[in-house]
Amino acid sequence: MTRHAGAAVKVSVFVGTSLDGFIARVDGALDFLPPGGGEPHGYEEFMATVDALVIGRKTYETVLAFDAWPYGTKLVCVLSTRPLAPAPAGAVVEPMSGPPAEIVARLAGRGIRHVYVDGGITIQGFLRAGLVQRLVITRVPVLVGSGIPLFGAIPHDIALRHVATRTYASGLVQSEYEVQPGPGG
Repeated sequence: MTRHAGAAVKVSVFVGTSLDGFIARVDGALDFLPPGGGEPHGYEEFMATVDALVIGRKTYETVLAFDAWPYGTKLVCVLSTRPLAPAPAGAVVEPMSGPPAEIVARLAGRGIRHVYVDGGITIQGFLRAGLVQRLVITRVPVLVGSGIPLFGAIPHDIALRHVATRTYASGLVQSEYEVQPGPGG
């Protein structure tokens, strides 16, 4: 789990990207992703293992525009120092702020064991902090040319171990990786 303070929290990313590596258009639109997530590709099974989500404010605002709240009654921690838009009825949303290691430590202190991190800036921050153990990336067969990249600048290489790659009839290609301990990890 995390390599900080002995906490036993697993941090995972499960994300869809365009073939050219964008998780959203420049304006945050997700219109290139298959409607409703497309054919089943392990998301429901993954979500069943998750105790809490950590997302950024922009991702939260994007999700609020969906037809239905996709996270059920799971705890959703929204990283923001500003007030949040009201959550939908039945949603469990909590604002949080602080560095990724502090967020994970606070969640661990509450008994959370598996955290799903989503949103470009949030994923990048947790990767840079060395907190992500698992990446599941589903590539959608479309090139969008520009947008919000999944990965940004990193201070050093992050070694990954390939676990599996699955293909789906619609053209989705999903690869799963374990993040390997780095220097000092």
